[in-house]
Amino acid sequence: MIIQIKKSIKPVKYTNAIKQLEQRLEDILKGKKKELIWILEHQEIFTGGTGYKEIEILDKSIKFIKTNRGGKITYHGPGQLVFYIVLDLRNRGKNIRKLINTIENTIIETLKEFKINTFADRKNIGIWHKNKKKIEKVAAIGIKVRKWIAYHGFSINISNNLVNYKKIIPCGISDRKVTNLNKIKKQNYNKIYKILVDKFLINLGK
Repeated sequence: MIIQIKKSIKPVKYTNAIKQLEQRLEDILKGKKKELIWILEHQEIFTGGTGYKEIEILDKSIKFIKTNRGGKITYHGPGQLVFYIVLDLRNRGKNIRKLINTIENTIIETLKEFKINTFADRKNIGIWHKNKKKIEKVAAIGIKVRKWIAYHGFSINISNNLVNYKKIIPCGISDRKVTNLNKIKKQNYNKIYKILVDKFLINLGK
């Protein structure tokens, strides 16, 4: 199956991106367009998934949008790589758990290429890094499935402003903090999106 891959250069407004994902979903259902991988950054925004609670918003002045993806509340902004998908699970075994595993393995394997060890946590979805005794989140995952078309995806913190996470309880987890790749290890991450795409396609085909 051919998947269209695109990468946006400028930050994309969150609501515009979601409209495009939902339109692609409808087009796939009608057989009009291919599946999609879309790499981008967002303009600054806080979003709440279907499981978020109002008490997780600590700063009531933030710009906040409710969304239909899974998960809780998170922050998007420049310096964060967002990896969106629109995939037809009708042709992929209708296995949501397998898709989540594919995403987790893709992130973990990609970060190993940069000599960064991370892990998945069944109780707290996302990808985590152990910094001495502290466990910190470096990637968030949020998927929505409609009529067996999976969309939304995941985000990896590269050089984004971590101060913004103090305005919320990120992903509803109060006892663990959020980090980014630059804080873990300063190096060039310009080509990380290419490795993510390659490994995702390999893992998706397994």
